[in-house]
Amino acid sequence: MSNSILTINNLSKKYRGNESYSVKDLSFEVKEGELYAFLGPNGAGKSTTIKCITGALPYTEGDIYVCGHNMHDNPVEAKKNIGYVPDNHFLYEGMTANEYIDFMADIYGVGVNDRNERRKKYVELFSLGDAVNKPLSSFSHGMKQKVCVIGALIHNPKLWILDEPLTGLDPMSAYNLKELMKEHCKEGNSVFFSSHIIEVVEKLCDKVAIIDKGKLLVSGSMEEIRAKDDDHSLEDFFISVTQKEKETEKVASLGIDEVKTDEFSE
Repeated sequence: MSNSILTINNLSKKYRGNESYSVKDLSFEVKEGELYAFLGPNGAGKSTTIKCITGALPYTEGDIYVCGHNMHDNPVEAKKNIGYVPDNHFLYEGMTANEYIDFMADIYGVGVNDRNERRKKYVELFSLGDAVNKPLSSFSHGMKQKVCVIGALIHNPKLWILDEPLTGLDPMSAYNLKELMKEHCKEGNSVFFSSHIIEVVEKLCDKVAIIDKGKLLVSGSMEEIRAKDDDHSLEDFFISVTQKEKETEKVASLGIDEVKTDEFSE
């Protein structure tokens, strides 16, 4: 795992009281410099996986390594290398944006000079201006998203994880966020993010994993996926593999051994 930022081995998660797994036997790797997308229908297990990776949820089976640190055995060291932008904002709304940014910098032990330099860069980039001195309770959804991004980047993490990060952002802010993701990877870090906007993923990412009903259906580079059929977009491919999974499950429920399909066969 010398150049691995994130390694997941046979990850499974079952919520208490549920008979079925929300995530089952998931394995993949994100290496240095990779911009890695995580795709799946609603309820596929994307957010559950991300929360396990960040340590927000315990997992039932398997191993997660962040920069070589096992999340189960050494969670503090693993989490030091993660910056996390959740799908729902976890902000202390009584704080101002500046107070929240300082709070996050204190948690990760970021020095005054580094935090102020990074804060200045990101506040200007996202056009927050004097709003950083106002309470977060007065912020719009998009403004809160920007503050979450700044808080996740203030310690320059090796692994930046974002769950549906473009939701609620205006076009310029969305563009700037995508540029930040590319810049972060060019510096030898990695980005792992989930999105429903497949066109963005296709243009932006180096690698893609597709999950449905908690199972990994496909993972690989964009070149590998395009090689399956040059005439199809990533959206076509996504629909094909997820529909194929549904057909396979339907056939299995009828007691038939296999489903035949020619498109995008694995």
